[in-house]
This record gives sequence, C-alpha cells and structure tokens, in this order.
Amino acid sequence: MRRSLLTLVILAGLSGSAFAETITTTVNGMVCAFCATGIEKTFRKQPEVATVKVNLHKKLVTITPRPGKTLSDAKVKEVVTYSGYTMGKIVRQK
Repeated sequence: MRRSLLTLVILAGLSGSAFAETITTTVNGMVCAFCATGIEKTFRKQPEVATVKVNLHKKLVTITPRPGKTLSDAKVKEVVTYSGYTMGKIVRQK
C-alpha cells in the first residue's frame, strides 16, 4: 500500500512539472502603462492562462499557462495582434 501511494505521488509530481511552462515574448509598440495593462487584461481573458506579467521597460510579456494547458504560438500572436501590437520571438521555458 505504501509503495503504491509513493509511486502515485511521484508520478503526480512528474506529470505536473511536465506541463509547467513559461512563455515569453517581446511586444513591439508597447510604450506606456496603459498599453501594458491592455495586453495583460487581454491575456488574462484566455482560459488557458494562469498568470501574466508585463515588463514595460523591457517590452516583455511572460505568460504561465494553467496546469495541463498550453498556448500555441499562433494563439499568443493572435492575442498580441488583437491588442494592436506586433511581437518578436516567442521563447518557451520549462
């Protein structure tokens, strides 16, 4: 019984970390706090998004998806474009 429980706990931890991903992209044209707030609100409306952090000075948006979810590059680009901006390269980190 103990072995089964331990195995289950280890597998649950491994599967959760497999989905832990951070998506970062630069946003061209984001020049003020109003711009940053607009992008942040638009990303927060996406059901796959757990957290969004916008660094106005570096023009970076960092997105953490909900556990078990992800955002495709096309979806990230769609959200940035919908907000009225263009974006640079997308970087994914686990």
